[in-house]
Amino acid sequence: MIMLKFPWAYLTASMNQRDQKVEAEEEESGTVKPAAQSFVTCIHLAKIADLFRTITVTWSKTLINHTLFIIVENPSEDNHYTCKIDLKTWQFWGKKGLKSFKVDEVRVDVYWDLRAAKFCSSPEPVSDYYVALSSRGEVVILLGDRKNEAFKRSKSRPSLVDATLVHKKESVYAKRCFCTRTMLGKGKREHNIIIETNLSEGDPEMWITVDGMDSIRVVNLNWRFRGNEIVMIDDVPVDVFWDVHDWVFSDGTINAAGPGIFIFKQGNTGDQNEVEEEEEEVNSHSNGQIMYDTKDCDDSQTTISEFCHVFYAWKTE
Repeated sequence: MIMLKFPWAYLTASMNQRDQKVEAEEEESGTVKPAAQSFVTCIHLAKIADLFRTITVTWSKTLINHTLFIIVENPSEDNHYTCKIDLKTWQFWGKKGLKSFKVDEVRVDVYWDLRAAKFCSSPEPVSDYYVALSSRGEVVILLGDRKNEAFKRSKSRPSLVDATLVHKKESVYAKRCFCTRTMLGKGKREHNIIIETNLSEGDPEMWITVDGMDSIRVVNLNWRFRGNEIVMIDDVPVDVFWDVHDWVFSDGTINAAGPGIFIFKQGNTGDQNEVEEEEEEVNSHSNGQIMYDTKDCDDSQTTISEFCHVFYAWKTE
């Protein structure tokens, strides 16, 4: 059973963590603004060493570093299996490689080739790359569009049980227009999401488009800086939550302008009783974190009813 908790509780916890971080930075260094760091984190469920495990993939980028982290869950203890790959632009030879580690005494190989990878504003590549996790002759997770190259190089076949993306979180910096990609809908292809705003004098507005189609328009953000609407993606209902309070009411100081927070959640929408129960459980047990119940390898346990994409949009002006 996989449990993805209600996003308002997650959003509240995230905001509290952000405020605590800002306070700590102010105490430590006054009003010095920390270096901007963009990241994209994806949590997958995949079968490794006879268990369905959460595998966390994080692309992180600053002005001087570009890193890929892969963490494989160890359900029996807190010491998870970690693979770190440095992708510095001046180290061309580091953009293709192989690393190995063991999960419960089972070997896992990580193959990657990002020599021709194309990037936009996100630290995650857009195309022309692959990252593959292989174990026992199967590719358990495959990222990127060069799939045939990954299978050939790893000498492995596709896994009999497909890995599933259950959660995505990212932090992006831009001036006015924010772009992201998501596997919402029926999960067969990625969808392009664009968030635009007009915060000039008068009535501030915000638009959210999916694959070029206007899906949500929010007028009078002075009053509707927090809210939610349901949109249809591939005939699947998706709840879209937003909190752009810090965009609208920023006083212009260094630490005042926090991010706009957006949550795209599909699954059980509109059931208020279920929402309240999930929110109570999050607040009392997990501090808003996403919880998973990892089971022994059994196909009947792999059904996932919900997907959640959390997007932090930081304005640079």
